[in-house]
Amino acid sequence: MPGQPKPITAEEVTMAQTSTGTTTETKTRAKAAKPQDAIQLLKADHAEVATMFEKFENGRMTAARKQKLADEICMALSVHAQIEEEIFYPAAREVLKKADMDLVDEAEVEHGSIKELVAAIEAGKENDLFDAQIHVMGEWVKHHVKEEETEFFPKLKKTKMDMAKIGARLAERKEELMAEMTDNA
Repeated sequence: MPGQPKPITAEEVTMAQTSTGTTTETKTRAKAAKPQDAIQLLKADHAEVATMFEKFENGRMTAARKQKLADEICMALSVHAQIEEEIFYPAAREVLKKADMDLVDEAEVEHGSIKELVAAIEAGKENDLFDAQIHVMGEWVKHHVKEEETEFFPKLKKTKMDMAKIGARLAERKEELMAEMTDNA
């Protein structure tokens, strides 16, 4: 309509907010708004969590900083698992051959084990096994990621799965869950 200001794009908002020093949350939401293929989004999550585990293992930090980083790891893994289980795995089941369904089954079992460890870590804040639990969870996540990225994702790339559409759904749901978890923290 004439006379009305042009709507601001998400990119312009991000640039303005970044230049004024806003939170990572704003940057994360802006990233989630960009169109991204499902596998790219999930691989980016994998890389982000791997970096967090590496910081935990190699960083010299206070107990409070370790706890904060562990909380971030648990939140990232919880959101990632939920979007895969709600959106990605059901979509994969629709397009994979019957012979490849074991990949989805194994991924879901691995998620269950990781979620149990997340719950134990979240429940036992001042636990003598805290560092060991984070280490073991990191090893399980590495194993899970390796299988997804070397076996599962390549098989899905050969299917008719609409990666852009699924990626948009994953990004939208991820943003919702991150907002919920941030609000509840």
